[in-house]
Amino acid sequence: MKKRPELMSPIKNRAGFEACKDYADAVYFGVSEFNLRSNSKGIDVDELKDFMKLCHRNRVKGYLTVNSSLYNYELSAVEDLMKRAQKAKVDAVIVWDPAAIRTAKRLGLKFFISTQANVSNWKAAKFYEDLGAKRVILSREMSLEQISQVKKKTALEVEAFIHGAMCIAISGRCLLSAFYENKSANKGACNQLCRRKWWLTDEEGKKLKIDGKYFLSPKDICMIEYLPEMIDAGIDSFKIEGRQRDARYVRETAKYYRKAIDAHCEGDFNRKKAKKWKKELKKVYNRNFTTGFYFGEPGGEGINFEFSGSAATQKKIQVGKVTNFYSRIKVASVELLHRGLEVGDKILIEGETTYCQVEISSLQINGKEVTRAEKGEEVGIKLSTKARKKDKVFILVE
Repeated sequence: MKKRPELMSPIKNRAGFEACKDYADAVYFGVSEFNLRSNSKGIDVDELKDFMKLCHRNRVKGYLTVNSSLYNYELSAVEDLMKRAQKAKVDAVIVWDPAAIRTAKRLGLKFFISTQANVSNWKAAKFYEDLGAKRVILSREMSLEQISQVKKKTALEVEAFIHGAMCIAISGRCLLSAFYENKSANKGACNQLCRRKWWLTDEEGKKLKIDGKYFLSPKDICMIEYLPEMIDAGIDSFKIEGRQRDARYVRETAKYYRKAIDAHCEGDFNRKKAKKWKKELKKVYNRNFTTGFYFGEPGGEGINFEFSGSAATQKKIQVGKVTNFYSRIKVASVELLHRGLEVGDKILIEGETTYCQVEISSLQINGKEVTRAEKGEEVGIKLSTKARKKDKVFILVE
């Protein structure tokens, strides 16, 4: 039987978990502090225990990121967080600072070494193995050949990014945001100045003709076409990047990589299918795709010179909000604030704890079946799962 790697999805809230729970083997997430996505709310530390119960009920592992740079005044708070993680039965903590490693070891927590450690060779990986790490998340600047050497020369589990954003700096160790805006990327507060336009000037201050390009904005990794090669390199866990992206991105990336993994394990993977799945992945947030460093150092083809935003081929446009949900019949009452809807439209409903994607099969206004509802009307929509008051309703448009 072919090796089945773990598929790990990024989540910033419970809606993200709802979106990927049927596809992912594991999720990684942060709380409000000590993770590299401090701008996103993450899972509230007070609900950590309940959240881990939710994960385990759905047979999904939960990994807590504690991978920011740590200072003296933060050490007691980190220890408190680790103790709460232990009580919550977190499956592992993702760390790299030696203080966090020591604390995790003392408390008996399984720990993985974050990509922030910039592990780029097997001896560095062996160092962390000797410290007690069970897994190392390798630098995104490694080739598949280099990764295979780490796997052959250590007993560690190896984790690598299979999809999502690339950083212009080595393993995210960027000082650009800190230098210009006093917000450290290594504390999770990156303002992504690399995604803005930059100008080149000569010594006299004259702008060059190639001004206004996005010189520092890498394309996203997408390795769905090369999944067999990733598995052959010995990678144990495939990590999807994107804890600041929406629940729809989380769902679609988990869904199609799950299809790819299952197809490979069943001996049914081929490039033609992979190209179709890649086309589906292009519908959600992306900056165009690259294979990163996996097959060698990328050149200019790995940079988005013309734009830094999303190249998604499918847009989500807000149409309204949920005003009520009738749980017995699974019908949401939706106020159409921005535009109308009709039977056949594909919609999604999102909230802090809600994620639902459905094609509208019927609409009702005041108990009567209609084929279309206009802006300003309130309409009943049959759903497959629970919605909540104030959840936002979007239409998907290609």
